[in-house]
Amino acid sequence: MTGTDTGTQAPPEAPSLGRKVGSAARWSLVNTVVMRLGNFVTGIILARFFLGPEAWGVYGIAQTVLLVLLSANELGVSLAIVRWEGDPRRFAPTVLTLSASSSCLLYAVLFTAAPAVARVLGSPEASGILRVMCVCVVLDGLSQVPAGFLTREFAQGRRMAIDAVNFVLSTGVTLLLAVEGWGAMSFAWGSVAGNAAALVGCCLAAPGTLRFGWDREQARSLLRFGLPLAGASMLALGVVNVDTMVVGSALDQLALGFYVLAFNISGWPVRIISEAARRVSFAGFSRLADSPGALAGGFGRALGVVMTGTVPLCVLLAALAAPIVGLVYGDRWLPAAAALPWLMALGLVRIGCELAYDCLVAIGRRRSLIGVQGLWLVILIPVLVVGAGAGGIVGVAQGHVLVAGAVVVPVFLYALHRGGVALRTVARACAWPFLGGAAMAAVVLGMERLLGDGVLALLATAAAGSVCYALCILPSLGFLRGSPPAGATAAAGG
Repeated sequence: MTGTDTGTQAPPEAPSLGRKVGSAARWSLVNTVVMRLGNFVTGIILARFFLGPEAWGVYGIAQTVLLVLLSANELGVSLAIVRWEGDPRRFAPTVLTLSASSSCLLYAVLFTAAPAVARVLGSPEASGILRVMCVCVVLDGLSQVPAGFLTREFAQGRRMAIDAVNFVLSTGVTLLLAVEGWGAMSFAWGSVAGNAAALVGCCLAAPGTLRFGWDREQARSLLRFGLPLAGASMLALGVVNVDTMVVGSALDQLALGFYVLAFNISGWPVRIISEAARRVSFAGFSRLADSPGALAGGFGRALGVVMTGTVPLCVLLAALAAPIVGLVYGDRWLPAAAALPWLMALGLVRIGCELAYDCLVAIGRRRSLIGVQGLWLVILIPVLVVGAGAGGIVGVAQGHVLVAGAVVVPVFLYALHRGGVALRTVARACAWPFLGGAAMAAVVLGMERLLGDGVLALLATAAAGSVCYALCILPSLGFLRGSPPAGATAAAGG
């Protein structure tokens, strides 16, 4: 290709990428919101009518082990489908072989060790559930390549259809078995059914990608690329889930059930906003990785959008924790509300850290990620153990926030700064949402004292707080849209 050809073809590239990212982000957000609302309703039905706190605790232990295994079951090599230049079909068969082999090996180890793992985590009865639920590790390993192609192509519309089938099947199986009295095991078989449907859907949406092959040189390159990411990802999931392990081993099943419910509620905004963003953020940051200025600007706007959408949800759930838990799940779940405000603060930190994680991966700062996540986990474990002994589930939640705010956020900011994202970029992205959140919290708490916690009163309080928040963030809309500052426009015109 000649220099002239490059010059004539370059201009359409950016608008095309922008349209792809924008469309994918919209589809991803709709997908995540719809799926999470469905899971939310399902959780309410199960908690109110079929499963008590003890069953939730057993499920929480199994889910924790599953998430940790999923963080590294494909050795990190599947991200090459999204990140590497060139035709991914050239190395995809080797990726699939590595992913499937490591997933099967990991499941075999877990199947053998399940009784010992369940005992160590304080839930011996979770052994059988672990063996069933972690079949999802193998299914996930097989689906990584076709799912990677969908992410690379920003095909979130097709991804939404796949997730819808997954949700319908997994929810239907879970509810049917719960009605029949299967308890926490209903979650396990529901997860397996949904993941099997997702695997089939990914293969149909990305035909020809489920093909095994082997190239020794490709495998070496993939492992050099993927293993640091798998290690960082496993550490990240360990950070998020070690609290469940601490509560399960240090407290009783009842406390574990309350904590799992509170943590799941605190994850609503994380899953709705952050998960939607992360499905396109890594691919988008990867395309900007060679342009430090564009990357910093893109990260700042992405962080601003994510924080703007998340802060009001976190404020409402933190300020109205007890009334919301009592209204939605019933009075027997009220002990969970005590930990919820602290976990909402943690959720807000997690959202920012996850976006920073994707940015650092995209620019190749894998060693920085391992250092950050390792430091977080090493400091967190003793703090959570002390917190559990001193304050139960509330002490665990407080310990989480203490470590995240005092240690992890400054370290992530330093890593971003070294990667070309200045502190002022992060501050600008967060300033207006945080100001609006503070004003919203004051309005919500004041109105709750004035109106009480009835259904209509809660709706009025939430509406007034949301209006206050919207007014506070109006000055930031230009930044979120990517519009240049007025001064910069004038200077350009001059």
